[in-house]
Amino acid sequence: MFEWMAWTLPVAVFFCCIVAMLAGMTLWELKSPTTLRRGFLPIATTRGDRLFIGLLSAAYVNLAFVGLSGKLAEWFGLEAEPSVWFSFVASMLLLALVMRKG
Repeated sequence: MFEWMAWTLPVAVFFCCIVAMLAGMTLWELKSPTTLRRGFLPIATTRGDRLFIGLLSAAYVNLAFVGLSGKLAEWFGLEAEPSVWFSFVASMLLLALVMRKG
């Protein structure tokens, strides 16, 4: 069923985290409905809005890292391309920042 995609461990963990966040946010919303608030984002957002914006940001961080990893190896004289775990951690930190302060 999933043969069409290269399911590496970091990719699987990333998507499992997304599923867990969506399930958790659904339960949180049912237990405690959200209200609009303003953070550093230029618009008033709900928790769901911030999750969506954070997930988009996380996806862009991962895509940029994959696209630039060859250049990073060249620029820093690395023997191999850096691990995608770095982008995973960076994207999850960015998501946490958007959820908390956005």
